[in-house]
Amino acid sequence: MSSKILVLGATGTVGRPLVAGLLARGEAVRAASRGGQSVGDIEGIVFDFANPDTIAPAFDSVDRVYVLLPAGYTAVQDLLLPIVAEAAKRDVKIVFQSATGADADDSNPYRQVELAIEKSGSPFVILRPNWFSDNFHSFWKQGLDHGSIALPAGKSRTSFIDARDIANSAIAALASHAFDGKAFNLNGPEALDYTEAAAILSDVIGRPIRYTAVSDVAFIEMLKLAGVPGDNAALMASIFHPVRAGWTGALTNDVEMLTGRTPRTLKTYAIDNASLLTA
Repeated sequence: MSSKILVLGATGTVGRPLVAGLLARGEAVRAASRGGQSVGDIEGIVFDFANPDTIAPAFDSVDRVYVLLPAGYTAVQDLLLPIVAEAAKRDVKIVFQSATGADADDSNPYRQVELAIEKSGSPFVILRPNWFSDNFHSFWKQGLDHGSIALPAGKSRTSFIDARDIANSAIAALASHAFDGKAFNLNGPEALDYTEAAAILSDVIGRPIRYTAVSDVAFIEMLKLAGVPGDNAALMASIFHPVRAGWTGALTNDVEMLTGRTPRTLKTYAIDNASLLTA
């Protein structure tokens, strides 16, 4: 088996900086995405979570895999467990991008995938990133354009993490055996409520942004009006339950433990992505 890393979701928010960082280290990479687009100088390969026939070919000549489920998919176990099984069959190391708080409930679909990985016999590392800072220029960008962030998050706090810090943590996990068999909770360096986050974004982009706490029902209706299917909208509302419960406000040093560097603040994220926040 050659020494090559398969990166799923290679054209996504975490995938792009992950592929770039691995290449900078001299690693050989297979960049997999649904469209099979190239990532930098790496030719892409087609990988469709909804098409099981694309799983086995993607694993050709790899010894490590970065597994994540891109946004928009809801059948977590159905789509990820066949990938875990393929990796286990080939004794490929798995670095899995799970979700914050998944380990709080064994019935959580992401926790079920974690348990399958732990029992697979393959070397593994589990990463549980908190809410992405990058959500502000992707999922919540339409609201920002109108000067508002309307979410069912109440007055809770979140230690937002920059996708680049997730990618750097993944690089450390993929490039070393030092972290095998462990799980890491990836957080930013500060726990902010959404009013504080809105103030930071306002200061950076130079126009007022305000946060409005809304109910789950109102949030679902907003998403449906924006064209999001009802089941996806309900899922997106449900993932704010642990936010309101305070689970996303934890601070850890796991990013620094993996990478040797303090994670980026929300302000640093906003400064570096000001063009995307104002586009």
